[in-house]
Amino acid sequence: MRYASVTDRLAHLGSAKWDLHFRARALAAQGREVIELTIGEPDVPTPAALIEAAAAAMRAGRTGYSNGRGETATVAALAQRYSARCGRPIGTDQVICLPGTQTSLYAIFRTLLNPGDELILGDPMYATYEGLISQTGARMVPVRLRPEAGFRLRAEDVAAAITPQSRVLFLNTPHNPTGAVLQREDLVALGDLARAHDLWIVSDEVYEELVFPGVTFASPMDLPELAERTVVASSISKSHAAPGFRAGWVIGPAEFTSRMLPLSETMLFGSQPFIADMVAQAVSAPSPVAPGMAQRFANRARMLAEGLDGVAGLRVMRPQAGMFAMVDVRATGLSGEDFARSLLETRGVAVMPGESFGETMRGWLRVSLTQSDEKTARAIAQIAAHAQALKGHAA
Repeated sequence: MRYASVTDRLAHLGSAKWDLHFRARALAAQGREVIELTIGEPDVPTPAALIEAAAAAMRAGRTGYSNGRGETATVAALAQRYSARCGRPIGTDQVICLPGTQTSLYAIFRTLLNPGDELILGDPMYATYEGLISQTGARMVPVRLRPEAGFRLRAEDVAAAITPQSRVLFLNTPHNPTGAVLQREDLVALGDLARAHDLWIVSDEVYEELVFPGVTFASPMDLPELAERTVVASSISKSHAAPGFRAGWVIGPAEFTSRMLPLSETMLFGSQPFIADMVAQAVSAPSPVAPGMAQRFANRARMLAEGLDGVAGLRVMRPQAGMFAMVDVRATGLSGEDFARSLLETRGVAVMPGESFGETMRGWLRVSLTQSDEKTARAIAQIAAHAQALKGHAA
């Protein structure tokens, strides 16, 4: 039988990158003690007030059909939020609500990219990005994010990657997996390139509210000169500890959203009104749980650096935001994949191989900061012991 070509493009880009995570879950289900430091699951429950908002909406009958753009109150709340952040009016015609950042990015790329176009992004990158780009038939052009530059995307590296086929510059700030945060001067330089080469800028900002103390968040959308070419995707999954609700949005120029709206309507024609009511409440005020998460994640990143940096040649890159830290394990002689698998099987600690996030992270680990301090400390001790054992074996 015949299948659409998109199924071939995505055949190797599904859940295979998360095999180690699934292996850890399987071992735990068998009764094995596993410290899971793989995925970005918030370390607190969804705020009770938001749960009640969704429940009250259901009790009030808010369970019918919605529309392709989003519920009126939610769209208005998002427009007000971004108007306040950007310092200029963001209209309700610039907003589309979708189920989570993943779906939002899928729709954005479908709207902007044709087969043969090129999208430039940093390497490493979040594990699902390759599939999101490949589904359009466009080509992904990775640009190496350098540890010595704090994993911040550099304009000179982007400039070297631009060709006549370039259409989109894709940013992720704060960045997953590295926790790097682009600064205003970075965005100005990148924006100058985008304007010179007529590129769209797409920015995944799902970790916006999880910047660590002393770090400032910046967005290309906040720069007036980039307003006509910038599209932002985000959600309440991380900021409000609500990943299971799948509630996200797209903010962009009115012409862009008018082009994207029929695609949104073709995909699902509206999210759940009772979840939309919860989102309207969530985005109308700062998150009640994000500051505490950011402080705890920063503290655990410090614990990781103090406990592992220099041990058997390991190197820890301190993040500025988000839920993860990167650990360079190349000194052990193993790939990130081999180190992570042996760590799980022999010591019961599950981390993600750096190879799941791009070629630049070959020989690295991504370590989640979302477990308790006590479990994090135990995991650090096991990672250190594993690295030392590997070094002793090699000697």
